[in-house]
Amino acid sequence: MSTQTKDTTGYLDMELLRFSTAGSVDDGKSTLIGRLLYDSKSIFEDQLQAVKDASKRLGGGDEVNLALLTDGLRAEREQGITIDVAYRYFATPKRKFIIADTPGHIEYTRNMVTGASTADVAIILIDARNGIIEQSKRHSYVASLLQIPNVVVAVNKMDLVDFSEDVFNTIKAEYEEIAKILKLKNVIFIPISARDGDNVVDASTKTPWYKGETLLHLLETLPVRMDETKLPARFPVQYVIRPHSDEFHDYRGYAGRISGGSFKVGDEVTVLPSKTQSKIIAIDEGKNSLQEAFAPQSVSIRLADNVDISRGDFIVKTNEHAPTVSANVSLLVCWLNHRPLNEGGKYIIRHATDETRAIIKDVHYKVNINTLENILDDKTVKMNDIAHISIKTLKPLKYDSYGENRISGSLVIIDENTFETVGAGMIVHNLEDETFTI
Repeated sequence: MSTQTKDTTGYLDMELLRFSTAGSVDDGKSTLIGRLLYDSKSIFEDQLQAVKDASKRLGGGDEVNLALLTDGLRAEREQGITIDVAYRYFATPKRKFIIADTPGHIEYTRNMVTGASTADVAIILIDARNGIIEQSKRHSYVASLLQIPNVVVAVNKMDLVDFSEDVFNTIKAEYEEIAKILKLKNVIFIPISARDGDNVVDASTKTPWYKGETLLHLLETLPVRMDETKLPARFPVQYVIRPHSDEFHDYRGYAGRISGGSFKVGDEVTVLPSKTQSKIIAIDEGKNSLQEAFAPQSVSIRLADNVDISRGDFIVKTNEHAPTVSANVSLLVCWLNHRPLNEGGKYIIRHATDETRAIIKDVHYKVNINTLENILDDKTVKMNDIAHISIKTLKPLKYDSYGENRISGSLVIIDENTFETVGAGMIVHNLEDETFTI
């Protein structure tokens, strides 16, 4: 029997919010997520019983360690830390959620970057006893780097400072200065106790001085990331459909997923990089014909002309702002591999549906993500480092900046010998916008 009071299958058409947690070791990230799942009745009785049993085995007595709901790896449970990115899914009557519980250790920065890359909200936990530390700045920098539109600063373990309003206000004032420098967009502060549930799902009577919303209510009402349908239209072609059957003898459709804006029948379009122009005569979604399709729908587009189009080409609206078409690309990269970046080395680049080879032209600087200073005299980019680099690709890419479009503005770097993904890149046009100092 489930502890859920509602059937979440009824929420399929609801709005989806993605959020990630970040914070130093033992700041309570996994406990907070466990509290959210438990108090929102989003776990099953057998899961809860398994956590109770594990809590006793680990010496917790009768107290339920809610962090074990997300720390699924045996090494995580034994050490009491989060190592991998744990994803959890739950729903309330108002919204569906995907949670990314990311590690707090500096050696797992790459895990935080991958876990938070699609988030609408970053929840940054700060231990009320310790205040803002270097890792708080590091996680805030990553949130700024990934341009997460909403940041919730959860001042946790308020029960250990007697729910002091002065402690909360001091941390809030200090963080507001950091947020200003990092240009974080929408920052909200909440005093919580993840262990006891204060201000997580239900308002706490222990913080009468706090007049804001609970964490869950915020998550249910915060706007999701930028509406992708309002972006300039982008359609990376994934596959050319030519059935060659009697029923569809002359069918030629270009299949893919719209990564920005919308397309409708009759639109004048341009194919990149060839710059060939045509007009949309039909949009197909399975067996259905559509008059208009929006991001992020997967559709097949038919054009009036038999244009030479292949995988990796972009279809865009002729009268809209076009992406940059260039073989010279400037980007901020998070290095993911234990082998350092090889300046002058050759790598495989995967961007949207395209693939090409590239050479690393230059490492301009690394970022000290604890102090947020640029390192100019050490250009050895190792695992978990973030650096500004330039690459030259074998064939031109069709790209926007990451701030304009997360899909056409991002890429991955692959080792051409091992085929391991070694870097995650965010394309930038103006590096002054990406430089911070504290």
